[in-house]
Amino acid sequence: MTKSSAQLEAAVTDLTAAVGQLLRRVRSKADPSELNLSQLSVLSRLDLEGAMTTADLARAESMKPQSMGTVLAGLEQEGLVHRQPHPTDGRQILFALTSAGTEVRRKRGIAKREWLLSAMATLEPAELQTVMAAIPLIKRLSES
Repeated sequence: MTKSSAQLEAAVTDLTAAVGQLLRRVRSKADPSELNLSQLSVLSRLDLEGAMTTADLARAESMKPQSMGTVLAGLEQEGLVHRQPHPTDGRQILFALTSAGTEVRRKRGIAKREWLLSAMATLEPAELQTVMAAIPLIKRLSES
């Protein structure tokens, strides 16, 4: 391994660790509910894509339908999703967000932004400029 490839390997390791730690921190500070990651992911998907069947959600989340059924049952019990008839197939049921589910998503988004704003406000001006300059590069990496 050449020096530059060793440096690149170290940078990849450090960036992976830093981004992972930042995401975990944001998630931990921003969850006003006590929902697990699977439940939060389902709420997010329903918010972005609209009502879906258990099978469609399971495929989208790479889960078994039985596991998705358990996740949906918990969300339904909490009043965050509700069942509605499928518009074209009377044998199927769609799950959609309730107003409470939408509110959990909204509060979570606000909490994440507020925590990150607060954390970034502690940076020195030059550090903040560095972070802001890195955003387009990180975005480009995520799109490659």
